[in-house]
Amino acid sequence: MTAGQPASGTRVAILGAGSWGTTFAKVLADGGADVALWARRPELAAEISSAGRNSHYLPGVNLPRSIGADSSLERVLDGATQVYVSVPSQSLRGNLEQIRSILPHDSVVVSLMKGVERATGLRMSEVIAETLDITEARIAVVSGPNLALEVAKEWPTAAVVASSDSDTAQLIARTSSNSYFRAFYNTDVVGTEFGGVLKNLIAVAIGIVDGVGYGENTKASILTRGLAEMTAFAVAFGASPATISGLAGLGDLIATSESPLSRNNMAGRLLGQGYGFDEVVASMEQTAEGLASVRPILDLARERNVEMPIVAQVAQVLDGTLEPRDIAPHLTTDPDLPLGE
Repeated sequence: MTAGQPASGTRVAILGAGSWGTTFAKVLADGGADVALWARRPELAAEISSAGRNSHYLPGVNLPRSIGADSSLERVLDGATQVYVSVPSQSLRGNLEQIRSILPHDSVVVSLMKGVERATGLRMSEVIAETLDITEARIAVVSGPNLALEVAKEWPTAAVVASSDSDTAQLIARTSSNSYFRAFYNTDVVGTEFGGVLKNLIAVAIGIVDGVGYGENTKASILTRGLAEMTAFAVAFGASPATISGLAGLGDLIATSESPLSRNNMAGRLLGQGYGFDEVVASMEQTAEGLASVRPILDLARERNVEMPIVAQVAQVLDGTLEPRDIAPHLTTDPDLPLGE
């Protein structure tokens, strides 16, 4: 569903000045919002505010001068009616604990992250609800085929905003829309979040076979069978299949699997080229969320008796128990059984 015309003049805060947090600050500012961006490092906050640049994460991109950046959480959150969070998934809980006592009353908290918490298996919206002790109606998530640098260059794209409360979803969709970024909305939080998480795992698998040197047939087979795994998993947790076949699932899967800008695809390619897990992590300037999500997703899949052979093989490659070149022939758990699509 679409959400009508963008809202303007809304005071929003964004926590996290990496590539996606900074890009989304630009999206919101270009839609008319009054944006305050929290950067952990004071020197980065100074560069964004004074020069309108984030040269490390978004080289060559000019940011709206209306974006104010600060290393003080208190100043960034002051007066915000919407708080967007873009930090690595495994550090989310710790970051939220820092803002719990200073979060503006009744503000909506929006997750821009695509991961699950390794220790608990919780989705990001669940971590937000638990840590901040706020209702689901005050939480929204944003997901879709959104590679940060392409969005920052104002190449047209779309995303999905989901909240259990339709009014909240529409509000965030309006605020997040502008001339090059269109936000649709739904109330399927489970499907929207899991779509963003699961596509990262399939993108790692496609990156692995790309790194090995296999061609388009292999990648297409993994992409399509991977989509089937994503759908079966998400539906088992209550998601709508339509969500996984839309922007938050298939759309995001295509973008992440095919682009050299994708961190998960890059991590997979390095694994396919023979680099070990620790070497891949050390070489990545930003987090490839798929690497951290493999194990908790497989644990959740076992709880619901969902077979995920491709994701299981990614885990074996990460563990060093499966050669990257052997991932493609193992698309089923039992090759002797006839299979339908």
